[in-house]
Amino acid sequence: MSVLMSLAMFPTDTNGSKSKEVSEILNIIKNSGLKYQLTSMNTIVEAKTLKELLDLVNLCYLKLESLGCNRVYAVLNFDIRTSGEDRIKSKIASVEKHIGTVSK
Repeated sequence: MSVLMSLAMFPTDTNGSKSKEVSEILNIIKNSGLKYQLTSMNTIVEAKTLKELLDLVNLCYLKLESLGCNRVYAVLNFDIRTSGEDRIKSKIASVEKHIGTVSK
């Protein structure tokens, strides 16, 4: 099984940049041992089970809570497939076969 998750999570009760809080979340993802890719709008994470990703989301939320965030905005999208691996890269490669490099 391969589960991809797109995650955007940040506090809404703070002013200005959210990079400090996002960095704390990214550190949790980084230390999870799961494959991930940071983008300018979200972080994509790949796991073998949905439970792994849901547990990770909970850890990210708990971190923001421990930082004193009283309100958190989160958007999650999942692509769940019974087979496959390293889909963070292979999905992009599949498109690039048709049109060439898609990112600069």
